[in-house]
Amino acid sequence: MARILITSGPTRQYLDPVRYLTNASSGRMGRAIAAAVLELGHQAIVVSGPVDVQYPAAAEVIDVISTEQMLLASREAFRSCDGLIAAAAPCDYRPVRVAPIKISKTGDPLKLHLIETEDIVASLASKKGTRWAVGFALETEDHRIRALLKLERKCCDLIVSNSTDAINALDNHVEILEPSGTIVGTFAGPKEEVARNILQVIQTRLIDR
Repeated sequence: MARILITSGPTRQYLDPVRYLTNASSGRMGRAIAAAVLELGHQAIVVSGPVDVQYPAAAEVIDVISTEQMLLASREAFRSCDGLIAAAAPCDYRPVRVAPIKISKTGDPLKLHLIETEDIVASLASKKGTRWAVGFALETEDHRIRALLKLERKCCDLIVSNSTDAINALDNHVEILEPSGTIVGTFAGPKEEVARNILQVIQTRLIDR
């Protein structure tokens, strides 16, 4: 039995007490992966951003809001895990300064100074040792090339490539690639079915190796 960390959902980077940067990730893929992990008899530890979905009762769920919180919680949880499946869509940018009070309209353009947040998958996978890491790559173009670049940059063992059609959707269409560039699985259908297929690839190539 493996103990598997799953990141899921979006994160929020606040601009002021009421406004924030985020994306439309629903957490449905993360929930489906957690269920598939449990079906195979493994343990599921989910670090989740704000979502409306309900994760399986048997999963251990750690709720976070910001990318920084997701990184810290994931880093702590990963210490006792055998592998990582990074299905979350954390916000890639944060404001340099968060306004302490609500930003009021002035009639003038509002300029935001944003900086990149730390890459969660790269941070964890670069220190994985004998553990394994599976990333997700959601792109609007050159899906396969960009997915392979992410796989290498983030030190992943496999990467799951999908498109923006997956955002807040019930279905998904994915390709799973290994470092050589070989496609080791192509799956489409309801996210629950796709998640089961992803886990079968992970079981064969990473857990049972």
